[in-house]
Amino acid sequence: MTGPLTGRPADSRPLTGRRVLWRTVTRNRRRLSVGTGLISLHQVCESLVPILIGVIVDQAIGPGDGGALLLWVAALAALFTALTMAYRFGARQLMLAIADEAHMLRVEVASKIMHPRGIKADRRAGDLLTVATTDTDNTSYLLDYVPRIAGALTATTVSAVALLVIDWRLGLAVLIGTPVVLLALQAATPLITKRVTEQQDLAGEATSLAADLVSGVRPLRGIGAEDAAARRYDEVSRRSLRAALRAARTQGGYLSASTAGGALLACGIAILAGWFALNGHISVGELITVIGLAQFLMEPMGLLAVVPSWVAEARASADRVATVLDAREVLPEGTETLTETLAEAAPELELRTLTYGTLDGVCLRVPPGEFVGVVAHRSADGEALVKILSGRVAPEEYEGGVLVGGRHLARLEPADARRTMLVEPHLTDLFTGTIEDNVTAGGPLDDGALAASAADQVVSAHPDGLTHVVAERGASLSGGQRQRLALARALMARPAILVMHDPTTAVDAVTEHEIARGLRALRHPEAGLLTTVVVTSSPALLAMTDRVVVLADGRVAAEGTHAELAVSDDDYNRAVLR
Repeated sequence: MTGPLTGRPADSRPLTGRRVLWRTVTRNRRRLSVGTGLISLHQVCESLVPILIGVIVDQAIGPGDGGALLLWVAALAALFTALTMAYRFGARQLMLAIADEAHMLRVEVASKIMHPRGIKADRRAGDLLTVATTDTDNTSYLLDYVPRIAGALTATTVSAVALLVIDWRLGLAVLIGTPVVLLALQAATPLITKRVTEQQDLAGEATSLAADLVSGVRPLRGIGAEDAAARRYDEVSRRSLRAALRAARTQGGYLSASTAGGALLACGIAILAGWFALNGHISVGELITVIGLAQFLMEPMGLLAVVPSWVAEARASADRVATVLDAREVLPEGTETLTETLAEAAPELELRTLTYGTLDGVCLRVPPGEFVGVVAHRSADGEALVKILSGRVAPEEYEGGVLVGGRHLARLEPADARRTMLVEPHLTDLFTGTIEDNVTAGGPLDDGALAASAADQVVSAHPDGLTHVVAERGASLSGGQRQRLALARALMARPAILVMHDPTTAVDAVTEHEIARGLRALRHPEAGLLTTVVVTSSPALLAMTDRVVVLADGRVAAEGTHAELAVSDDDYNRAVLR
């Protein structure tokens, strides 16, 4: 039994890669059983083909019996029909099981990643995407490996029995030689698992870093850090390449050894049969059967030798899936709710001696309806503040409290907290779809929000307007266009409390002033019910606020209007009016 979002078993045991694979098998047992049975039947029929050919030689061709030849050829045709149909319908069942399992795993991983209370996963967005796509697929492929193993074992058993009937020494060679080869190769499986896991981890890190660099290329150019970023990516990419090469060498060596071992065993059986035929111990038809079975056995024996490396890869991916599905939630279960009135009328926001990261006892009270600017002399202070307000920090990881309407943020129901307070981080993602899809997120379109964020300029810049298609992560748009659309999306939600972190760093000065005036006009036309907090050093935005709070060395160092601080605080001038 599993939880609806996490995929974690109902008991309290940690979810491991082994348990993920076991669950993959058990919840697809019907299709897997049918598919495995049909694939095994196909392998039985395949192994009977050389046996039947040998019988035809001894019973029909040798004696020159035309009637017997027609009868046995008809039997051979029926055998080919049976093996073809068995494979066709077996493969259909297995492909359906693989597709369904991959889909279920993707849904579980995606649901876990997007859990309302957040998860403690030491993975970046790109790596989580790799887990949700590549690793879920690799895990589901176990449903392909199980019937392959069963079919190969069945074919080897039928062939060994046939060889025992022909000559016990030939059958014994298969029954003893096959396990010896497999056991010798099995010793390399742990090394393959280790190398593949390392490769997948480093590939995920490189993917994540590449996604971060693409989304932040404009700011990097702005501060002249593109060369340093390129060197960082080159370093990570090279590490990923070295890991991939190590894994490929290990798997290549394993494949070479397994292929050579199976071929040598099959050749040995064929040579032994030829010697027996020369000495008159077996007939010509039996010799043909033995040679056919020896050649046929190379495939199932080679498969039995290489499948452990495939299972090792599936296990490595299952381990990565398990770390996400078993990740603990950042926030505890909500035990409190806001009243209907508070949820609609901007409750008071209060920070009580907040200590986290570089923050050192921050106290701040934001009454309902106020537009507050926060200037952090250290960027880490602003980032820590926004991270806590967005619910990405577990309450036990910081001291003090964040109160919304007199209730601790960590104790609120996640849906209630998100409906009341929306935190727009500095780096936000757009998704594949139209501009309208991105800014409305399924809600109604608000022309006022488009104008206030200057996103209407982005709409008018494209001939197809709101129906213009946005590439994944907004890659088809400039950094400033992405920021404006993300800001429009936040404004259209009309949260009672809106917290923004550097929402205009990628736009020009003229547009920044337009956005500042638009924010004020949309959310604070007069004393109202909406509260806005913006963490920024933009003078255009700060000039529109009711009050500015300055953070220095992790504490509130000064408060006042933008105009007052510009006159009285030299540090403020250096940070804002540079």
